[in-house]
Amino acid sequence: MPIILALESSCDDTGAAVIADGVLLANVVATQKVHEQYGGVVPELASRAHQQHLLPVVTAALAEAGISKAQLTAVAATQGPGLLGSLLVGTMFAKTLALALGIPLIGVNHMRAHILAHFLGAARPAFPFLCLTVSGGHTQLVVVRSALAMEVIGQTTDDAAGEAFDKTAKLLGLPYPGGPLLDQLARTGDPRRFAFPSGAMGGYDFSFSGLKTAVLYFLKKQVALNEHFIAENLADLCASIQHTIVGTLLHQLRRAAAATGLTQVALAGGVAANSGLRAALRAEAETQGWTVFIPDFAFCTDNAAMVAMAAHFQFEAGDFASQLLSPDPRLKL
Repeated sequence: MPIILALESSCDDTGAAVIADGVLLANVVATQKVHEQYGGVVPELASRAHQQHLLPVVTAALAEAGISKAQLTAVAATQGPGLLGSLLVGTMFAKTLALALGIPLIGVNHMRAHILAHFLGAARPAFPFLCLTVSGGHTQLVVVRSALAMEVIGQTTDDAAGEAFDKTAKLLGLPYPGGPLLDQLARTGDPRRFAFPSGAMGGYDFSFSGLKTAVLYFLKKQVALNEHFIAENLADLCASIQHTIVGTLLHQLRRAAAATGLTQVALAGGVAANSGLRAALRAEAETQGWTVFIPDFAFCTDNAAMVAMAAHFQFEAGDFASQLLSPDPRLKL
């Protein structure tokens, strides 16, 4: 029975998880608050925080799982994509531990892990299925043929959807991270009050930089006429921005599903926690006859449990890495 310790350190969350024969035993995450004062993740500070957090979260995960280091059969870590310094901390720790214990090392693609987070729950999609992966750094439409065979058929050409949420939230004066706050405020606003441009591109690609620019100039114009415009219309602005982003995502998802003929549709990534997107996807599923899969909130944002599940599939396939494993900030799916 494979028992795997998995590490996640691609951005600003430090995670450790233990999985035994595909069953999650522990999942521990340490968040970094230091970035709030800067309005975004500072790579150097993130790397230093990972160095401080990694050993405590590994110790906590092993204790929660009731597993000793001697019982481990493999160590896995996120290889990329992500921030170079952050990835380096996690991969070096994993390489050192694997070498010391004389057990296999597994390098995991962060985006594959997000998709395979669906296999941590009871309701699991059957292969093949279509997955919309939406996070702060990526927006992708992926045909998932197996745990190890995935094809990206559409992706963002610039800003990711999560980035668009956070950047427009910042323009509205919301504190970092602004995406969840924008989502919360949008629940009481009119989503059709203000019109912003769609980010749907040719094929199944996305572009959200135009939305950010449109919101910027719109706010400048309105604030010049009324300095209290944002405060007086905050909920409607949030709802309209969210409606635009969600509408763009669903437009491309709908087209991709029709073209591929896939009716099992999955949602993954940090933005999968967005209530507006989750509700809109479920409503669309009823119209289209899709079966929809959305991970638990704990498995949407960056976490080591999803890395552990990906590592479990790779262990079964004998997909191991050597001690030459190096982090790849631009690792492709």
